[in-house]
Amino acid sequence: MNTSLESPSKRVLVLPMQRQANPPHRILLVDDELSARELHVGVLIRSGYNVDAAQDGADAWKALTDVEYDLLITDNRMPRVTGLELIKKLRSEDMKLSVILASGTLPTEELERHPWMRLDAILPKPFTPTELLDTVKTVLQTADSTRPK
Repeated sequence: MNTSLESPSKRVLVLPMQRQANPPHRILLVDDELSARELHVGVLIRSGYNVDAAQDGADAWKALTDVEYDLLITDNRMPRVTGLELIKKLRSEDMKLSVILASGTLPTEELERHPWMRLDAILPKPFTPTELLDTVKTVLQTADSTRPK
């Protein structure tokens, strides 16, 4: 089942999906811009991924503590908790989760100062649906190939 969580109303959209031998990867997408969030969630769901969405890092942190994800895709500049703050929190809790930073403003200096944040990819905005899907596929394939069997 694919779900898309929209905060603060916590509206849940459930879309049917065909049964698969291998369950789809579960992705949390975080972006404070509603139109971008809806577009990217739709693209990922139509490609067979199980996707939840959050409007900022605070809502994303709650989701990360409640559900096990394979991938986090996060914007950086958001209210309450930024993408980098979310990633720092994630890594300080030793969560082994792949991370894509998808942002129009790349915090290059901060990323250089904190290599322990371990980003798997950076996707500069604006990006196309094809660029999103290619990046997600590459990151998940790399994670799957390095994960102990």
